[in-house]
Amino acid sequence: MSRLLLVILAVVVAVLSSSLMVVNEGERAIVSRFNAIVKENVDGVERTKVFGPGLHFKLPFIDTVRNLDARVQTLDGAADRFVTSEKKDLMVDSYVKWRIHDFEKYYLSTNGGIKSNAEALLQRKVNSDLRTEFGQRTIKEIVSGIREGEKVDKENSGRDELQRNALENVRKSAEDLGIEVVDVRVKQINLPTNVSSSIFQRMRAERQAVAKEHRAQGREEAEKIRATADANVVVRLSNAQRNAQVLRGEGDAVAAKIYADAYKKDPEFYAFMRSLDAYRASFAGSGNVMVLEPDSEFFRYMKEAKPK
Repeated sequence: MSRLLLVILAVVVAVLSSSLMVVNEGERAIVSRFNAIVKENVDGVERTKVFGPGLHFKLPFIDTVRNLDARVQTLDGAADRFVTSEKKDLMVDSYVKWRIHDFEKYYLSTNGGIKSNAEALLQRKVNSDLRTEFGQRTIKEIVSGIREGEKVDKENSGRDELQRNALENVRKSAEDLGIEVVDVRVKQINLPTNVSSSIFQRMRAERQAVAKEHRAQGREEAEKIRATADANVVVRLSNAQRNAQVLRGEGDAVAAKIYADAYKKDPEFYAFMRSLDAYRASFAGSGNVMVLEPDSEFFRYMKEAKPK
C-alpha cells in the first residue's frame, strides 16, 4: 500500500512540475499546443498569448514552451563585400542592435522563434540596405561623408548619413519579422585583400622612391659641405704657410742683420768662427778625404802662428 502511495505521489509531483513553467526576467514565452499557438482574446481580437516573467501554468505533456529573449541583442556578422558607385569593392564589417517587437510575428516568421533563423533573415536585410547605400556613393564620399556638390557639414561628416539611412531602411524592412532595429553601425571599411596588397606595394614603392630621393639630396649636400670644408682647409693652410714664410723671412733678415752687426764689430773673430764651423762640418764624418794645397786659405787658422 505504501509503495502504491509513493508511486501515486511521484506521478502527482511529476504532473504538477510539468504543469508549471518559469519565465525569467528579460524573457517572454509562447506556448504551442498540438503544434498550434495558444491564443487569447484581447478586446475581441484573438492574438497569440505571450507570457511575461514569472510562474505560469500549462497543460502537462501537451504544451510546448518556447522562451524568447526580450532584451536588446547584438548581431555581429562576418564582413561582407560591397560595391561602390564607381564599381570598387569594399569589405564592410558592421553590427546591428535589435530586439523582438512583435513576439507572434517573430515566432511565425522565424519558424518557431529560432534565433539563428532570425539573425540570418535580419543579416540579409541589413546587407541589402547597406549595399544600396554603398552603391550610391564613391569611396571618397564614404570616407569623407560629403556627397559631391554638397556643402561640408561637420555634424553629419563620416559615416553618419550612411548609417542613418541604413537604419531607417532596415527598420522598415524588419517589421515583417517582428523585430525592432535599434541601431546599425559600420565598424570597419577595408579594401579586399588582393586590392590592399597591390595598394600597399604601390605605396611602398612610392615611399622608397621618396626615400631614395632624400638620400640622394643628402649625399649631394654632404659633398657640398665636404668640398667647402676641404676648400677652407686648403685656404687656411695656404695662409698659414704664407704667414710662416713671411715670419721666416723676417727672422732671417733679423739674423742676417745681427750677423752683419757682429761682423762689423770684430771681422777677424767672425772669420775665425766661420772657419771653425767649416772644420767641424768637414771632419764630422769618418773616412772623408780632402785634397788641398798646404798653403790653402782653408787651413789658415790651423797653421802655427808666426812669432812676432
